[in-house]
Amino acid sequence: MKDLLGVRVSGPLARYAPGFVAELVGVGYRPNAAAVQLRLLAHLSRWLERERIDPGEVREPQLERFRSEDLARVRSLRIAGGLVPLLAYLRGLGAVPAADEPALSNVELLLGRYREYLLVERGVTAGTARGYLDCVRPFVSSRARGDGEVDLAGLTPQDVLGFVLADCQRRPRRSAKLMVTALRSLLRFLHVEGLIDRPLAQVVPSVAFWRLQGLPRGLDGDQVRALLESCDTDTVNGCRDLAILLLLVRLGMRRGEVARLRLEDIDWRVGELRVRGKGARIERLPLPGDVGEALVTYLSDGRPVGVETRAVFMRVRAPRAALTPPGITQVVVAAGRRAGLGDVGPHRLRHTAASELLRRGAPLSEIGQLLRHRTELTTTIYAKVDRDRLRELALPWPGGAA
Repeated sequence: MKDLLGVRVSGPLARYAPGFVAELVGVGYRPNAAAVQLRLLAHLSRWLERERIDPGEVREPQLERFRSEDLARVRSLRIAGGLVPLLAYLRGLGAVPAADEPALSNVELLLGRYREYLLVERGVTAGTARGYLDCVRPFVSSRARGDGEVDLAGLTPQDVLGFVLADCQRRPRRSAKLMVTALRSLLRFLHVEGLIDRPLAQVVPSVAFWRLQGLPRGLDGDQVRALLESCDTDTVNGCRDLAILLLLVRLGMRRGEVARLRLEDIDWRVGELRVRGKGARIERLPLPGDVGEALVTYLSDGRPVGVETRAVFMRVRAPRAALTPPGITQVVVAAGRRAGLGDVGPHRLRHTAASELLRRGAPLSEIGQLLRHRTELTTTIYAKVDRDRLRELALPWPGGAA
């Protein structure tokens, strides 16, 4: 066939080349990057023709042979992502078989049953279930025998205590608290399912952790200014990052809430944002003027056009897709480093929003409404930030200056 992007493609995959190029361009690949991906298709197609392998027979053994016999000799095609974009496209069309699903171990099968219990019986969110599974996976894995079976029949209180003590030594206190909570939940599930013959959740010890013992570490005004000014608004990255930072520092939004923000969640007429928070809760927040201006600039000049997703914030580099919560974290960390503040996380900007409201005299009840706390107790930690009011309550030290 004729050249596409300067690449000549022949063999059984040649007919898919034009569509593959269109797919690459549609998700933001520049011509040079798309040409590299197309050369991968050309190499694979010629290799299949030479080896007389039908595309419908391409599975992991054949792909491994291709990587070792053909790609290993072409340095220019050793790119990040490898065959992932190409295989995703061909598998989406049914041109090559779907990837073989690895056989699940007995540990993962048991954890799958536990996940269904959390989602269906306990009604937790998918994110919470994922966090619980990550915490208890080491415990379940520790019960796996050499033959792959999970030994639960012989589980004793000493086994549970021994695991907790060993595991907590390598965790910070907040992580250890989550781990013991998840472990109690797992042990209740195992007892309900009849996989252990006695309730062992009660033998899991508590972690010494006082919820309001810390002090929120927000940024001061100069640090916030430096953080925002670190964004070069003459670039697409800078426009996007400024809008993200303002949502975090002005409205105290969580990183997941920013990542889940969709175009239809911005009510320009009323001046409100619809926020998709924890536990599938949907609430409304006012849209401050500077936040609205930053969003307008990004949506007008920075957000890619022609993309199918309705997510507000997108990756700048190909493949174009919605930013994930870890992506939001990377934006904040990068801005903090540019501003000379070190590693700053999204939650620290949430503390900053609350501390600034408190400094301006807002009562804790209003701060709790902005941060969408479910209980007043969660908001009371910010009372410790108002040092001027706390000084009025402090008693003089005996024997000190009057």
